Amino acid sequence: MMDVKPDIGFKRELIRMSGSQLNQCMQCGNCSAVCSLAPAERPFPRKEMIWSGWGLKEKLIGNVDVWLCFQCGDCSSYCPRDVKPADVIAAVRQKTYMHYARPRFLGKLVSEPAWLPVAILIPVMVIASILSVAGTFKIPEGPVDYSGFFPHVWLNSTFTLITLLFYGVAFLGLVSFWKDMKRLVPSSGQETGAGSKIFPVLGEILSHSNFSACGSQRTRKIAHMMLFFGFGLLILVTLYAIWASHTGNYPLPFRNPFKIAGNVASLMIYSGLGIMVYQRLFNRSVFGKSSYTDWLLLTAIGLLTLSGTLVQLARFGNWSCAYHLYFFHLVAVWFVIMYLPFTKLGHIFYRTTALLYARSIGRK
Repeated sequence: MMDVKPDIGFKRELIRMSGSQLNQCMQCGNCSAVCSLAPAERPFPRKEMIWSGWGLKEKLIGNVDVWLCFQCGDCSSYCPRDVKPADVIAAVRQKTYMHYARPRFLGKLVSEPAWLPVAILIPVMVIASILSVAGTFKIPEGPVDYSGFFPHVWLNSTFTLITLLFYGVAFLGLVSFWKDMKRLVPSSGQETGAGSKIFPVLGEILSHSNFSACGSQRTRKIAHMMLFFGFGLLILVTLYAIWASHTGNYPLPFRNPFKIAGNVASLMIYSGLGIMVYQRLFNRSVFGKSSYTDWLLLTAIGLLTLSGTLVQLARFGNWSCAYHLYFFHLVAVWFVIMYLPFTKLGHIFYRTTALLYARSIGRK
């Protein structure tokens, strides 16, 4: 006899976050039938809709199938009761970030609007404290020189240390996530090593092949790829800038290939964000409900990119407000990077981990 332990509070949270009327789901199975990504054996999202309707949190948090869904919206488009399965699955993923966050309060900081001031204040205080210790928390005289405001040695070392600290504790959550996947969806045959699946998974992620299988949101693949590769290119340019600062070749001139690559990356991000925002505002019937965490992520990435563009122009134009813009840019960068594992952007880690596990047990 199956022991069912409903969590009504969890169900209410899913309803609030997704905007779905879970009680209206009649279990017709249409959502699984139209999903081109669902495996033939135990397809999703029908079973996930059953568990959500019952508030079975222990079956949803740590469920690998939640991450095989790419929220293309096909299931929601063809749902006869407009229950929005795609939005429900997205809400489950958001609850997953909060559940595995280590420490837990970091997940709450970026998931609830009431905690946003605290989430912003933390990087502000950290950066201000570092500048105070370095003795450079003042506006330098002369032409704009950001290294005179925040010395590269202090910037690179503290940013690296804090990033490793945040990602180190986030890794503990991923370990728990892996254990729960093994418990909830054990291998039905001989499990292969996850290491051998790394390159196939990376190929799948880089090609965005799963987005091509969806019919309702063709433009979503384009927007996601622009944002994904634009953000990745910015990270590579940043790593080069760190190396250049140690070799004395910084700041980079405007025509430097890496400087050009950084500006191209910014244009890619602007384009991807523009498509996403437009779809969320004017194509809600297909795109689904946009949650607070969705808008927080888009806003944070947008401010990071915009402030970076303005900081660059301020340096070349020797603007009087350059250092104020630079401080704002640093806060935006640290906000996005520090909280990455605990926001929706954390799907970079959780989806990759889930895809590795799914391939290792032959689920995908």
